Amino acid sequence: MAALSEEVLLVVKRVRQRKQDGTLYLMTERIAWGPEGKDRFTVSHLYADIRCQKISPDGKAKIQLQLVLHTGESTTFHFANESTALKDRDAAKDLLQQLLPKFKKKANKELEEKNRMLQEDPVLFQLYKDLVVSQVISAEEFWASRLKLNSVDHALSNNNKQEVGISAAFLADIRPQTDGCNGLKYNLTSDIIESIFRTYPAVKQKYAENVPHNLTEKEFWTRFFQSHYFHRDRINTGQQDIFSECAKQDEKGLKSMVVQGVKNPMVDLMSLEDKTLDEGYGSLTALPNSSKTVKENSNSAIIKRFNHHSAMVLAAGLRKVEASSDQASETSSTDGNSRDSDFFQPPIKKVKLQEAIEYEDLQNESGPKTIALNLKKSDRYSHGPVPLQSHHYSTSQDIINSVSCIQEEISCYKPCLTRVMSSSAASSAITALSPGGVLMQAGAQQTISQLVPTDVQSELKHLYTAAGELLRHFWSCFPVNTPFLEEKVVKMQSNLERFQSTKLHPFQEKIQREYLSTNLTNHVEEMIQAAYNKFHAWQTRRMLRKT
Repeated sequence: MAALSEEVLLVVKRVRQRKQDGTLYLMTERIAWGPEGKDRFTVSHLYADIRCQKISPDGKAKIQLQLVLHTGESTTFHFANESTALKDRDAAKDLLQQLLPKFKKKANKELEEKNRMLQEDPVLFQLYKDLVVSQVISAEEFWASRLKLNSVDHALSNNNKQEVGISAAFLADIRPQTDGCNGLKYNLTSDIIESIFRTYPAVKQKYAENVPHNLTEKEFWTRFFQSHYFHRDRINTGQQDIFSECAKQDEKGLKSMVVQGVKNPMVDLMSLEDKTLDEGYGSLTALPNSSKTVKENSNSAIIKRFNHHSAMVLAAGLRKVEASSDQASETSSTDGNSRDSDFFQPPIKKVKLQEAIEYEDLQNESGPKTIALNLKKSDRYSHGPVPLQSHHYSTSQDIINSVSCIQEEISCYKPCLTRVMSSSAASSAITALSPGGVLMQAGAQQTISQLVPTDVQSELKHLYTAAGELLRHFWSCFPVNTPFLEEKVVKMQSNLERFQSTKLHPFQEKIQREYLSTNLTNHVEEMIQAAYNKFHAWQTRRMLRKT
């Protein structure tokens, strides 16, 4: 049972676990369940091991509480006391909501990213085992640059993602359901909530101000759907409504849109008026009637609200484009009609006309496509070709004469194959050119892959990969111009020595003893020796600088 030092915060009886009755205990550091009649816990979870809790939906026959662990396993408790089941479940849920954040392990995104990279890349996993598990280098040194490169790749991929637009009817798609008690139930998804926040930033601001300080999330959305802001035509807004300020802000925003107007000169919204063919068949201009009925006021309010909703949906898609544009130009607009750009761009009307009548795919190509030069050493390109050292040149007549002489020699040539080479010389040449001969010693290197078993080849590849990783860290320290790099280059030099003594030398002894006399690791030793020479030269200059 509970230890003497443990404080029991809540005890709930008649709780079933796997169809067995028992008692649920919530203590200071763990939650435990024990069957009736026994003095031990059969279920015990530390709060630090619990990832989240889930409850059964309202109206379900069984009132349950589920605990999901970080390992993916879950434990479900069924509250079986009919009279107080819901109350007991809510008490346990509320207490867990207070306790879990205190003990919950912080979601280590770096650890999840490391596990994902090791699972997706077998070569990286083998490299991790060769270097980190064998304690050649530390895990921090191994992941120092890899996480940065991977985060850059992810950032680039995230920037290239296309953001999903907002449907103009996303509020109409929220179809309430009756709960049987003269109430309505709204099912909100994360996409709908995001669409509301993107379309109405004022609602997002109210959410940040009130949740969870003043209201729970459920209470906030209940007030939102009960508000004049969502249902009514906003003629009468109560003072108790937290969204009344949102409606006032929308009114100001709509007036500013009307005053600003449409910057496109090809569109004239003022010419769009409803005209009825009564007296004069539309030719007579009637004076505007200032007195409007209540019905007309309500209709205009609804139309105004629809127009504002459409404008906010369009603005939600343009906010990201405007944010990614040059922030220094505060007066720029989406159609390029700004005070600063008027001096550098042609008139906006001309631009709109060109966009309407010109098509890129129908235009002639402006010129031949050129290829940009990628010059690694520009001085060679600037200086041109280097002249030959010899000053003797052959003229074209000399070349013609030489070709004619060769043709005459070939025409007079009479082969005598029996006098070309003696039989003994031919036999010795064949022997020298046969496999294993004097002239075929270099060919033995080509058959090493056939002589060495596949497991040794795989081990050699792992050694090359590990040595390359260590050398990459070593050479990245140069030029050594900071104390951190000085410390790192000394550490990497000792890591290379440790790798050579613990990995490379045992492999060399194994190869020489069992398989081949050829040194397969000669190239790896040369790379490591070059790093040693660089380190010693740097250390010598460092000592001279200090003296």
